[in-house]
Amino acid sequence: MRIVLQRVKSASVSIDETVVGKIGVGFVLLVGIADSDTEAELDYLVRKITKLRVFEDLVGKMNLAIEDVGGQILSISQFTLYADTKKGNRPSFTKAGAPDFADKMYQLFNKKLRDTGLTVETGEFGANMQVQLINDGPATIIFDTENK
Repeated sequence: MRIVLQRVKSASVSIDETVVGKIGVGFVLLVGIADSDTEAELDYLVRKITKLRVFEDLVGKMNLAIEDVGGQILSISQFTLYADTKKGNRPSFTKAGAPDFADKMYQLFNKKLRDTGLTVETGEFGANMQVQLINDGPATIIFDTENK
């Protein structure tokens, strides 16, 4: 599983000019799933993301987790995180999870995030989405369960 996490002041996702998910302070997660991913990867990433201390405390040090600041999550499925660009100029996406499997895992991942008590908004799996955000920092963290 691959996730690009961005700390944001606010973010939204739209489909056909209709906002389908919107958050204030928190994280935007771009989520890519491979066929080899299991529930263990989901649990690992939920734990890492919810405990990640990248929000500033009273002295300006990154020391607070998302729950400490009342943050929210906007989770966006992103199969292009598995793009293979080694040959030619057109990326191959054969390393991305099969759509049915990836959708199931993406939905379970979001449920597990919600089960921690966080507000989690989403886009729509497989849809053409437009994501708007105000990056805070910027602070961007990349997770790849192949390198945990």
